[in-house]
Amino acid sequence: GLLASTAFTFLFAFSSLIAGSLADKYDRKLLTLSSCLVWTLATLAQSQAQTYDEVLIARVVMGGACAFAAPAAYTLIADKISKDKLAFANSLYGSGVYLGGALASLSLLLDNNMGWRGTLGVIGGFGVAATIVSGILLPSDGDRNLIVDATPNGNDASSSSSTTQQQSEDGGENNLFSSAGQILSIPRVQFIFVASFLRFCSGLMIGVWAAPYFKQAFPDDAAQYAVVNAFIVGGMGMTSGILGGYIADGLGSWVKKSNEEALSGADTEEGTPSSTGMPSILRDNFDEETIRLLLPIVGSLLAIPAWYQATHAGTNFEASMFWLGVEYLVAECWFGPTIAVLQSSVGASRTGTAQGLFVLTGAFANSAPTLLGWIYGNKVIDSTTSSSSEVLAGLLSVGVCAGYLLSSVFFLVSASASASANGGGGLRRVAQDTKDDE
Repeated sequence: GLLASTAFTFLFAFSSLIAGSLADKYDRKLLTLSSCLVWTLATLAQSQAQTYDEVLIARVVMGGACAFAAPAAYTLIADKISKDKLAFANSLYGSGVYLGGALASLSLLLDNNMGWRGTLGVIGGFGVAATIVSGILLPSDGDRNLIVDATPNGNDASSSSSTTQQQSEDGGENNLFSSAGQILSIPRVQFIFVASFLRFCSGLMIGVWAAPYFKQAFPDDAAQYAVVNAFIVGGMGMTSGILGGYIADGLGSWVKKSNEEALSGADTEEGTPSSTGMPSILRDNFDEETIRLLLPIVGSLLAIPAWYQATHAGTNFEASMFWLGVEYLVAECWFGPTIAVLQSSVGASRTGTAQGLFVLTGAFANSAPTLLGWIYGNKVIDSTTSSSSEVLAGLLSVGVCAGYLLSSVFFLVSASASASANGGGGLRRVAQDTKDDE
């Protein structure tokens, strides 16, 4: 457990903060290549380790190195991809998590045939290939602290010139703590992080406890579950993620066109849709950026009944797996759109730091499955009438569904919150309003 979670996850998360700050200022190709090289060497070192301590050290180094890849990647995406395709591009990158999960399952086959040392050697070989490919394909952008000329990349809000301009407006203060403070002072970002934390909690509870539950509930179908679950996580998860980004960008273009029509006088009566089919209630409450948050809002709400059915299908294994597939299909659309709105809210010079904070939010959410496990253990000991699978089903239903519901609420609130630092409408304002009502 220490090797699989604590040693990797928390170092990965805290290293992401440092990596994000560096990605906001320095050559992201160099950061990516260094990250690939170090984690590859750490993986190969694990394959040759002779003691537990050596494996642990290599695992810690790998976690720290991996942390530098995501912030560099997402800042490159924000800079090089046009705004109207940003959610889709983020979703494509994020879908690698599901592909990686499927490949991780296949690594069990390698382990059976080659042993764990041979398996790590093969993985290290792929790391060498990834380093070479990154060196060939990734563009170099030099020291981002230096003033550079604007280059046309189709993204007028995220170019290198806007990065320099933003840093200049901040008086040159772009260190980790000042950037993090400025990011966390934005009300919309505050609510996005709260919503993402809750959404991560639900996803991690499923990721950690779904397999134990389904194996308890359907012991005769354990082998079949392993195959079906790999397909659901890899196929449905990736499909949902990519479609979510595509739809979110389509909604953004839809709102933009509708707003342009409204400004030109195309809408003649309040409450009537424009020729693009955009009802005024949506146009009045969402802009072309925040409309993307409809994906995590609606996806989380639809996931609630799907997950409940998956854990309350009785003895019908096929029905349970069907609803599990539906749950992944509707729920995993949230990541790319959320990152796109976060990027547009924090400014071009802070996307890396914002991504580091986002990863840290996910790390804190790792406490959710741990807490659920503690409650589950106590309830199993105390229960005299319910089986362990029934107890776990009940806890998963409450925990996962509550996380989905609350995350959808906070995503909805974030859509209407201010995108300006200290612009009102943030968590402090909500608390003050509640106090005034009392």
